[in-house]
Amino acid sequence: MHVRESSGPGRRPPAGRRSTQAERSALSRSALLEAAARGLSRHGYGNLVLEQVAREAGYTRGALYHQFKDKEALARAVIEWVDETWRAEVGGPADQQADPVAALLALARGHAVFCRRDIARVVMALRTEFSGQDHPLGREIERVSDTGVRRVARLITAGREAGAIPPGPPAGTVALAFIGALEGAVIMLAGQAPHDELLAARAAAGVLGLGAENT
Repeated sequence: MHVRESSGPGRRPPAGRRSTQAERSALSRSALLEAAARGLSRHGYGNLVLEQVAREAGYTRGALYHQFKDKEALARAVIEWVDETWRAEVGGPADQQADPVAALLALARGHAVFCRRDIARVVMALRTEFSGQDHPLGREIERVSDTGVRRVARLITAGREAGAIPPGPPAGTVALAFIGALEGAVIMLAGQAPHDELLAARAAAGVLGLGAENT
């Protein structure tokens, strides 16, 4: 997983110019978030070791605690970072589609591409780890998930109103099935690009009651 150097708070200063304290702090925060995301994806929250996160990022444990007060704060920041990245890389392009069906299929395709990266596995790993538990991080994961369901449900409702999506079960129920089919597809097709993108879109289209020709 690589942080995009073209944008975002972790962007490096141009060659020949000394970085400011704010830029150095942003770079260290970005590196620590990236290392923590890898650790959470591989080992989960319970087995995440902060010393190892700092070492993999190239910083000391003291530098990590300068940015994050404890492990929970670090994990919460990773969840926020992953959510922001998803919204920028997947949600944003989908929102540019005027047609609800096109937006939903863009979400499906974009999510499949996004899930090729380690960063995407953070949410899946933490959702599994905190399932059935009343934990602040579990609640944060549910908040992110619920936001995604509501986004899909709104698009389904708009598509039905436009006559592009056939009627059926409540939009919220179909939205849950849409996300379930999408996540199941990308999990089972991990490492099988570019087929993961196409088949994720077809799985999503099937839930919506659309034919494969729409993908």
